[in-house]
Amino acid sequence: MRLEPSLVILSGLASLLLLYILAPIIALYIATPPASIEDLLGSPELRGEVARALETTLIASLLAVILLLALGVPLAYVLARHRFPGKSIVEAIVDIPLALPHTVAGIMLLEAYGPSSPIGEALSRLDLAVKDHLLGVVLVMAFVSAPLLVDTVKVGIQSIPVSLEETARTLGVPQSRIFTDITLPLAWRSILAGSILAWARGLSEVGALLVVAYYPKTVNILILEYLSIYGLRVAAALAALYAGITLLAFTALRVVAGK
Repeated sequence: MRLEPSLVILSGLASLLLLYILAPIIALYIATPPASIEDLLGSPELRGEVARALETTLIASLLAVILLLALGVPLAYVLARHRFPGKSIVEAIVDIPLALPHTVAGIMLLEAYGPSSPIGEALSRLDLAVKDHLLGVVLVMAFVSAPLLVDTVKVGIQSIPVSLEETARTLGVPQSRIFTDITLPLAWRSILAGSILAWARGLSEVGALLVVAYYPKTVNILILEYLSIYGLRVAAALAALYAGITLLAFTALRVVAGK
């Protein structure tokens, strides 16, 4: 079998990128023997703190994805299927979180929803808070993740032939049923892919959380804290544990999405 030179070049370049991504992961586990993780979890105090941080991270990231599904999928559908004045401005607004430094995003969220803002004052009357509260963690994760879900779902819906929806419309099917019975089932892969990307982005956020909601601590915040208090060895042990959990979760989700 003769290999095309262009294929060899492309494969080589692709392999370099894969190795570049894999190298830090491999280095982390080489530098972090299982005994380090056992020592971390062997302390009742640290084990409890890690468990609470992991619980906060998973709950907040899942709530953020649910919020984005409820609001982002309809927005993606409107952007994919309709033309209207100012559409390009709306699309630019959706993508703004991608361009913002993390700390800037945190400051913006705190100004908009913090205790001194009108919305924050209204939330306080409902015994809710954004600053140093689980709600703040959820809002941060949803804000930074929104473009990934909306853009991915929008592209997925655009790939669905419009003729299918138009045929249903000529048969008298209500728009609401066209959306729920035709569009959503056909776009489920893009919705799942967007959810995975949004979840991953939420799990990785730290900068905005430092500004908006240091408490309750997420795993990312805890890793930074351990690095400053206990040093690299303990922080690397927690990082290795967290990386292992997320890698397994994303691999499982990708397998499901590929079926």
